[in-house]
Amino acid sequence: MKSLSYIYVLLFVFVLFSSCISKSSSSNSNTKACEQGPIRLTTNFATGRMDRCEKGEHNEYMITLIAEKTPINSSPWYAFKIVSDKPETIKITMEVQGDKHRYPPKISQDGIHWQLQKYELNNEHLTMTINVSDKPTYIAAQEIINNQYYVDWGQGLKQKSHVSHEVLGRSSQGRAIYKLESKGDSKEWLVILGRMHPPEVTGALALFPFVENLLSDQKLARDFRQKYNVLIIPNINPDGVYAGNWRYNANGVDLNRDWIDFSQTEVRQIDDYLKNLVKQGNTIKFAVDFHSTREDVFYTMPINYGMENAYFVEHWLNALDQQMPDFLVVTKPGNTPNNGVSKQYFADNFNIHAITYEMGDDTDRMKIKDIALNASNTLMQTLLSNDNHNVK
Repeated sequence: MKSLSYIYVLLFVFVLFSSCISKSSSSNSNTKACEQGPIRLTTNFATGRMDRCEKGEHNEYMITLIAEKTPINSSPWYAFKIVSDKPETIKITMEVQGDKHRYPPKISQDGIHWQLQKYELNNEHLTMTINVSDKPTYIAAQEIINNQYYVDWGQGLKQKSHVSHEVLGRSSQGRAIYKLESKGDSKEWLVILGRMHPPEVTGALALFPFVENLLSDQKLARDFRQKYNVLIIPNINPDGVYAGNWRYNANGVDLNRDWIDFSQTEVRQIDDYLKNLVKQGNTIKFAVDFHSTREDVFYTMPINYGMENAYFVEHWLNALDQQMPDFLVVTKPGNTPNNGVSKQYFADNFNIHAITYEMGDDTDRMKIKDIALNASNTLMQTLLSNDNHNVK
């Protein structure tokens, strides 16, 4: 078990829950048994999820997590709120139907500041004891970053004169998919993608400072934006984020396996937008897709895949490695032509390198920010350099 002493602090001070889209507490009849009485466990907020809840004796509760579809990548998400008419101590046991726990529980009193909740794991039953009161207590698999969070973040960046924040399209259920753009006189584009998989919060925690640095007023960023335009689509799966899905969109499709079939409107609209940019004489130069997994790793395309600037990613990540001697830069090249992942899509459609930037589930949050700032700086430096990226 990871150390219980460290505190998780979200990187941006937005009021998440007062502005989130309401979620009906009666949406899942399996949880009703825990939504009534003097102690109430509810999921009536965006990202809230517990698939089955049973109340036992002596303030004991059993929560079962059930995937939206199987087979599925093991990412059992949960998020619920506890309110008690008077101060009480309760015991919660969680199990995952047909799977194992991945995320240790986090606790928050305000939805902004989070810390690891003490727990025990025995035979795949995760048990925790929690002191509750009439003030809401939130328990979640990871820090909650809902759809409204992205809107507020984008609106904040829009205050910069060189940044636009607009709706690119709509999700399967009609939710807005936003894009941020910084455009100058350039015809070359850097593309940033995020949140195809709802529970992958550490990817989001990396994307935010990475993008803010690209759009900042520091000289390096200003010089970079004179040569390159930037397109950011930070929240591609708002339906899955809202529902608290483990992996899929509202139609039960993994969006990072749909970049070959384009069966889902979320991916298809992005493909249309990028290809329209190219039709207008623009060039896609590089793409970064932010995700989370159990470790910090950069999934890359093989150097010998035949793309232009074959050694560009190696040059960039070597620079990051030199910049951060206390951080091990792990790369995993791979070519999966029929898998429908985004980095393969960029390689096959635009003949460019792209990476899947993965942050570990439990990586220290301040370290995530530090890595992101150094990664964005070294990326800008590498793209601006006069080095020949076709040679080692």
